[in-house]
Amino acid sequence: MKKTSLQFLWTHSSKGKCINKELEAIMLGEDIDNRGPCGLFIETVEQAPIAISITDKKASILYVNEEFTLVTGYDPADILGQNESLLSDKSTPRHVYHDLWRTISSKKVWHGRLVNRHKSGHRYLADLTITPMLNSEKQITHYIGMHRDVTAAYESEKKVHNQKLLIESVLNSSPIAMVVLDDQDRVILDNQLYKALVTDLNKGEPALFFLKLLRDEMGDLWQQLQIAEQGFNNREFRVETRGQGVRWFSCAGNWFVEKEINADAFFEDNSKRYLILTLTDITKQRRQMEELHIQTLKTMMVEDERVRGIRETLLGAMHQIQMPMNQIKAAEQIIRHKGDAQHDGLLQILRQIQASGEEAVAMMKKCIPQIYQAAVVPVNLNKVLHEMMMLSESRFQSHDIEVHWQPMQALPTILGSENRLRILFKQLIDNAIEAMVQSDCPEQRLRITTDSDADLAYVIVEDTGPGIPVGKRAKVFEPFYTTRPMGGNQAGMGLVMVKEIINQHQGLIEIDPNYHQGCRFIISFPMRRVSA
Repeated sequence: MKKTSLQFLWTHSSKGKCINKELEAIMLGEDIDNRGPCGLFIETVEQAPIAISITDKKASILYVNEEFTLVTGYDPADILGQNESLLSDKSTPRHVYHDLWRTISSKKVWHGRLVNRHKSGHRYLADLTITPMLNSEKQITHYIGMHRDVTAAYESEKKVHNQKLLIESVLNSSPIAMVVLDDQDRVILDNQLYKALVTDLNKGEPALFFLKLLRDEMGDLWQQLQIAEQGFNNREFRVETRGQGVRWFSCAGNWFVEKEINADAFFEDNSKRYLILTLTDITKQRRQMEELHIQTLKTMMVEDERVRGIRETLLGAMHQIQMPMNQIKAAEQIIRHKGDAQHDGLLQILRQIQASGEEAVAMMKKCIPQIYQAAVVPVNLNKVLHEMMMLSESRFQSHDIEVHWQPMQALPTILGSENRLRILFKQLIDNAIEAMVQSDCPEQRLRITTDSDADLAYVIVEDTGPGIPVGKRAKVFEPFYTTRPMGGNQAGMGLVMVKEIINQHQGLIEIDPNYHQGCRFIISFPMRRVSA
């Protein structure tokens, strides 16, 4: 093969007479071991692991090496003298060939891929480089072509690309926001739902926001799961957003290790850890649960209102009875002090009335429903306030009250009775609604804010009602005192109970003296264990 191919090149080369003695010796079959650099070069071309062909200016093949035969299936006897186009499958677009000839005719190297046909008939993809060969006058005399069968590599490349597209398609069609992060918390891959969270949540990079929540909640467990490459599921978080209200997300994650593919990892088994984080929007489910919870709370609060109504009625009746009884007792003491025997009958009647009154009061005391001590638990004040606003939503709407809810994002929990705190905030909200409605103020607005400092958690409730006059602010927490226009008929224990609950939580309530657009209550709770 070697002799035939080189002899053909000699015969058809216009410069054959200039080929040196080493090449002539090879064509004659002589040993090249001592033939010098040129002979070594020719033997290198013959044994090169890439298909090499040399053509004239019209692409007629003058020389092929052994690898050319292995790649194309054509022996030198089959191909020498034929045009290089014999290899073409005719499926390569014409513009590719146009670019090829335009490039090499300009004495430039062309590199690209063509679809060729093997002698046996099957197609293969050729990665081809064609270089013009120039004489001393810089004129093209021949072309040398080098190509490899890259079909398998191309198929593997396309499979990887298709798998990537498939993965991206699956990710983007998923109803769950998904993101892949490296060990530096950098986003490597995400889907469309995750991208939407960037603007929806307005929290910067959503993954970093949720990673902080997860690490804060899980503590040391996070590091343990990461080292063991164990996942986590159903970590739920409540997120306050601008414009969309409260949203709930369930987080799950799994760590996996991938082998490094850079040059540094060629001889070393380097690997890198990644986290697949999924963020499921469960707002709809949570709202359904919340609605059910609100209905349950309504039932509880109705029962509490009933009990509280009975207590207030009995306490009010006792209060009303106690006033004349005190007068009767004073009269009885005056008569007894005088020691006048003619008033003995009256004195006896007064004593009987007093005894009957005391008996009635004692009976009423026995009828007062008991309020049992509740368990002390960590309480999220934002959650309790949100529940009470949801409970009062219909009243807000019916009276066209504008509600501003401004919670602190990461408000620390306090220890106390969740149900007692519900009663407290429900009473304050009800008082604010009634104050605004009865005063018929032009702008009805309720603002509820939460905040904290190093020691205290704050709740601020303000309304645009008529407010409480400065001289009456110290009395509003007294039993049966009211600022309502109907006086005693509307007297109750509402703010007394508010004060009592706050005291049970070792908190403090005050009326802001600097607020003049209505009434502003500032409630503070210590962030430490309390008894409720």
